[in-house]
Amino acid sequence: MLYPAYEAHSGALGPIRIMAEATRGLFVQPWPLVSELPLVKGSAAALDLLSNAGIAHGRPPFRITSTEVAGKGVRVREVPVIEHPFCTLLHFRKATRVAQPIVLLVAPLSGHFSTLLRGTVEALLPDHDVFITDWKNARNIPLLYGRFDLDDEIDLLIRFVRHLGPEAHMIAVCQPAVPVLAAVSLMASSNDPAQPRSVTLMGGPIDTRINPTQVNQVATAHPIDWFENHVIETVPLRYKGAFRRVYPGFLQLAGFLSMNLDRHVGAHVDMFHNLVKGDGESARATRAFYDEYRSVMDMSADFYLQTIDRVFQRHQLPLGTFTSRGVLVEPQAVTRTALMTIEGENDDICSVGQTVAAQELCAALPSHKRQHHMQKGVGHYGVFNGRRWRTEIYPLVREFVRAND
Repeated sequence: MLYPAYEAHSGALGPIRIMAEATRGLFVQPWPLVSELPLVKGSAAALDLLSNAGIAHGRPPFRITSTEVAGKGVRVREVPVIEHPFCTLLHFRKATRVAQPIVLLVAPLSGHFSTLLRGTVEALLPDHDVFITDWKNARNIPLLYGRFDLDDEIDLLIRFVRHLGPEAHMIAVCQPAVPVLAAVSLMASSNDPAQPRSVTLMGGPIDTRINPTQVNQVATAHPIDWFENHVIETVPLRYKGAFRRVYPGFLQLAGFLSMNLDRHVGAHVDMFHNLVKGDGESARATRAFYDEYRSVMDMSADFYLQTIDRVFQRHQLPLGTFTSRGVLVEPQAVTRTALMTIEGENDDICSVGQTVAAQELCAALPSHKRQHHMQKGVGHYGVFNGRRWRTEIYPLVREFVRAND
C-alpha cells in the first residue's frame, strides 16, 4: 500500500507547490522600500524551497549541446543507437571527424536516471567518443515486455559492447561494477572477439564484506523474503507499466536521504541563507544538485531482489559462485581487458576496499594492465562528479584509456 499512499501525498503537495511559486513571484518583485526587508527576502526564500520540494519521476535532460575538441568548440547531439524496452544505448555524437577512443559509460541502475552522470559525461566528451546506458523508468514499461533481472543486464551490456566493437572501453559507476565485471569475464571465457580494451570500475560493490557501510548493513539486516514483502510494490493502473512489480524510486531516495539526513537538511538551510543573502550562484548549484537527486525511477523487482540476494547477501562474485544463464562467471579468465579500479576515501556507500577487490579476482591479468586509485577527500559522488573528479580522477582515467587504446 506504499505506492497509493505516496501517490496521494504527492497529489496533495502539487497545488501547494504551485501556489508557493506564484506567491514567491510577488515577493521577488523590486517593490520600493520593502523588497530588501529581511522579512520579505526570508519569505521569498522559504517559498522558493517549498515550490521546489517533492520528487520528480521524469528523466531530466542532459543539456549537453557542445564541448571542446582539440581547442575548438563542437556541437553535440544525443543519438539513440539501440533501443531496448528497459534501456537505450545513447550516443553523444560530436560534429567532428577527430578519431577518439570509444567509451561505454555504464550508469547505475539504482533509482536515479543516467543524467546523474552529467558531470561525468561532460568531462569525458572532449577526449572520447561517449556512449551511455540510459535506463528507463520501470513504471512506464508495459508488462508485455516481460521481466528484467541481473542476468538481463549482463546480456544487455554484452550486446552493447559487441555493437561498439573491440575498440571500446567500459566505465562502470557504482552498482554496475558487478554486472560489468561479469560481462567482461564471460566474454573472456568464451574468447569473444569484442572483448573491451579496458574496464574502469568506480566506487562499485564488488565485495561488500569489506568495510561494510550502512547500505551493506541494511541489505543484510533481513532475509530476501522480507525485502520482497516490505519494499516491492505494484505499479498503479494509471501508468503504462501497470501491475509491474517494482522497487519504487521514492523508497530508494528516502533510504539515501535518511542515511545522511543532517547533511541534506544542512544543505537546504545553507541554500535558504544564500537566497536571503542574494547569493544566487551558490543557491543555484545546490538546487541543481537536488533537482537531479530528487528525480527518481522505479526498478524492476526481479533486478532489485537479485542484486540484494546475489551481490549483498550471498557475495557470489568474490566467492566464485556467481553464474549467469547457468554459466559460471570467472574473472580469472580476463587477460586482455585492462582493469582500473577507483575508490573514494570517504565513500559511505561503497567503502574503501570493496572495489579494488576486483583486482584480486582478475588474478591472471598482467600487472601492466592493472591500475588502482584511491582518491583522498571525496565521498561516493565525488568519485565521478565535481572538482576532484575533473581535476584529479579524470586525468588518470583519460591516461589509462589512452595507454590501453
